[in-house]
Amino acid sequence: MNKLKLFATLIIASMSFMLCGCVNKNAVVTVNGDAITRAQYEKSFDAIADNSMFAQMGIDLKKDENSFLHLMLKERVINELVIKKLIDQEVSKRKIKISKDDMDKQLKTIIDKVGSKEKFNALLKENGVTTAQFRKDLADEVKMQKLVDSLAVISISDKDALKFYNDNQDKFKNPDRVRASHILVSANPEELKAKIAETPEGKKLSAAELDASVEKAMAEKKAQAEKLLTEVKKNKSEFAKIARENSDDPASAKQGGDLGFFAKEEMVEPFSKVAFTLKPNAISEVIQTPYGYHIILVTDRQKAGVEPFEKVKTEIKEFLTNQEKVKVLQQFVDTLKNNAKIEYNDPSFNPQNIQKALKEQAKNNPALMDSQKSAKE
Repeated sequence: MNKLKLFATLIIASMSFMLCGCVNKNAVVTVNGDAITRAQYEKSFDAIADNSMFAQMGIDLKKDENSFLHLMLKERVINELVIKKLIDQEVSKRKIKISKDDMDKQLKTIIDKVGSKEKFNALLKENGVTTAQFRKDLADEVKMQKLVDSLAVISISDKDALKFYNDNQDKFKNPDRVRASHILVSANPEELKAKIAETPEGKKLSAAELDASVEKAMAEKKAQAEKLLTEVKKNKSEFAKIARENSDDPASAKQGGDLGFFAKEEMVEPFSKVAFTLKPNAISEVIQTPYGYHIILVTDRQKAGVEPFEKVKTEIKEFLTNQEKVKVLQQFVDTLKNNAKIEYNDPSFNPQNIQKALKEQAKNNPALMDSQKSAKE
C-alpha cells in the first residue's frame, strides 16, 4: 500500500507547473501573445537533463543538439512550457490566490505522509531539492489543485473505493514485516582507507601499513559498538536515549533509532537476517553490514496478509480522487491548447519540425523510434 500512498501524494504534483508570466521580445515561442524565451527553455531543459537517468549514466544530453535524445527532450520541454504558459494565463484569469494557511496545510499533509519532518528534509536532500525550490513548486501545486477544484466537484463513494479494493487485492498484500530500532556505529573499510590515505601521515604509509591502519580503525569502531551494547543490555528502556545520543544514522537517531516496519528485502541481508530471527523486545549482538556495526532492537512483528478495507479506505478514496483530478486537468489543458494561438517564432522549436527530424533519424535506426514510443508511454 506504500506505493499507492506515495502515488496519491505525488500524482497532482506531477501535473503541477512552474508558473511564469514573463514577456520578452526575443521569444522562441509565443502563447496567446505571451513569450517563452530561450533562457526559460534552456533553464527547463538543463534542469531535466541534469537530473535524468542519462546524466547518471554519464550521457550529456546538452552536448549534441541534433542527437535523437536531445531532440526528444527538446520536444518534451517545449510542450511543457507551452502548457505552463496556458495554465499561468488561466490561473491569472481566474484570480486564483493561495494563503499561508493553504501552504501550511499542504506541507503538513506531505510531511505526515512521509513520516516526519526529519524524513521529509532527508528526502529533499537526497533528491537535491532546496527548501526554497520545494516551496515554490508546492505553491504551484496548491494553485493547480485550486484550479482543478474550480473546474469540477469530484466525489468518490465507499462503493467506488470497495470496487477498487476488490479489483486490486495485490496492492494491499503485505509480506512478513518487522519493526525495529537500531544504533549504528558507522564503519566502512573503503571509506576509512580513503580518509586515512588523505592525511599527511597516511600518505607516508605503505599499502600494508595502510591496510593495518584500516583494520585498527575498524576494531576501534567495533569496540565502540560493543561498549554501547553493554550499556543497552544494562537497561533496555534506555535504548532510544542511547540511539539519539550515539547512533551515526541521523534520520533514525532522531526517532530513538526507530526504523518503522520493513520487509526482508528492504534492508541489507546481514541486517534483515538478524532482525527477522529476533522476537519482539529482543536485542541483537553487534552485527556488521557495509554501513558499519549495528545493535538491533526488534519492537514488533507483522505476519503476511491483506490490509483490511476499512484501514485503507481513506487512502483509496484519496488515490481515486487524484486520478479523477488528473483527468479533469488533462481535458481542460487539451481544450486550452486547441483554442490557443501558439506561434513558434524559431522554427527549430516547432514540435512538427522536431518530429520530422526524429523520424528522419529513426529511418536509419528503427530501434530509436521504438525507444521514442516507450518514452512517451
